[in-house]
Amino acid sequence: MIRKAVFLNLFVVVLAVILDQFVKYLVETGMDYHQQIDILPVLALFRTHNDGIAFSMLSSVGDTGLIVMTLVVIAFVLYLWWSSAQERWLSRLGFALIIGGAIGNLIDRSLHGYVIDYVLFHTATWSFAVFNLADAFITIGAGLIILEELIAWKSEKGKGKVEDR
Repeated sequence: MIRKAVFLNLFVVVLAVILDQFVKYLVETGMDYHQQIDILPVLALFRTHNDGIAFSMLSSVGDTGLIVMTLVVIAFVLYLWWSSAQERWLSRLGFALIIGGAIGNLIDRSLHGYVIDYVLFHTATWSFAVFNLADAFITIGAGLIILEELIAWKSEKGKGKVEDR
């Protein structure tokens, strides 16, 4: 059973990386730089490049620094993944999504010196930072981990293991 769970999580990592890189390839080869393709009134494809991390932060650190930071984060998440209990399947799935997303963005940064972003939520007067599928995987993965922690906390509280504050 443990081997099956490990392979399932590795499959999630590999699938996340493949999907991310495939979509980025389509965007890079099929759209002009800063081209916007409206899909819904609030959603568009918008091809751009991100020299930093989330919201272009830390772009001054440079490619090498960001690559090293990403590798450290991946190593830490791998540690959390392997040290989490087997029954914490939701968290383990979350860790797999985070690792897959981080690897997808790491590939971009290593090959191009930037991360390819293309998803834009916007209105006539507001727009959110442009992001990509790898970023979505990382966010969903973090959400799954938080969700499982909340479920575990509520379960323990219901059993009287957590004191009310």
